[in-house]
Amino acid sequence: MITSGIDVGSAAIKVAVVDTGDQGGEQLLAGVTERVRRRDSLAVVETAYQSALDRAGVTRGDVGYVATTGEGESVPFRTGHFYGMTTHARGGLFLEPAARGVVDIGALHARAVRMSEHARVLGYRMTSQCASGSGQFLENIARYLGVTLEEIGRLSRTGDAPEACSSICAVLAETDVINMVSRGITIPNILRGIHQSMAGRYLKLVVSAGLKDVVLITGGLAADEGLMAALAEAAVAQKSQVDIRSHPQSMLAGAIGAALWGAFRARRLAGQGRAIPASAA
Repeated sequence: MITSGIDVGSAAIKVAVVDTGDQGGEQLLAGVTERVRRRDSLAVVETAYQSALDRAGVTRGDVGYVATTGEGESVPFRTGHFYGMTTHARGGLFLEPAARGVVDIGALHARAVRMSEHARVLGYRMTSQCASGSGQFLENIARYLGVTLEEIGRLSRTGDAPEACSSICAVLAETDVINMVSRGITIPNILRGIHQSMAGRYLKLVVSAGLKDVVLITGGLAADEGLMAALAEAAVAQKSQVDIRSHPQSMLAGAIGAALWGAFRARRLAGQGRAIPASAA
């Protein structure tokens, strides 16, 4: 069975095409990430979905279930919708079978999800303070510093004297950055200080959610090598037993999980002799 998952976020659209096979095997055929960039999100969904199908070498008629997550309930051709916590848990387990928790770091918030070996959500915590640790905040800082998002991680890792930054409020943190620039603090040290601040917040989130053992970072910031390094350093400094990991496809975790849950639901409906809801895909 071929299914697709569409994760609609405020900053990016993620689409995964998965083949679960007749015997229950699971294979990611294609994954596409498309930034919204002030465009109509449904138009971006359409483009990203078709691109994913083309990469997978399948047609719309081959897809047995189109599952959405995130803010995807308005996608007109969806078959069904799943909550983000459940899709990130399922996608995280697919990418890292040893994971018993995920930390989804999105454009506007972060959430830590504790799960079983079957991707059942056992508990969660979300950031409750001003989003100084969000992807959007980091993008704003990058724009002010004149660097791209792709450069942030590499630059951060070259910092040798990180400058402390507010971890409570995005406005205060941005003011801190402005002051740092005026004092001549280098960009690498500014970014490394920001990453350390963010890592401290995320580690507290991990602890409060009761996450243990292997934890996978999902969402867009999982690709930020500077943040991942800061998380590893924070875990060592606080003597945490949590093994924090990332995966090259971490940003697709929600979309992958949606596709896999879509396959599960489709098989369940078929086993009950019920028809899969029609879509306009």
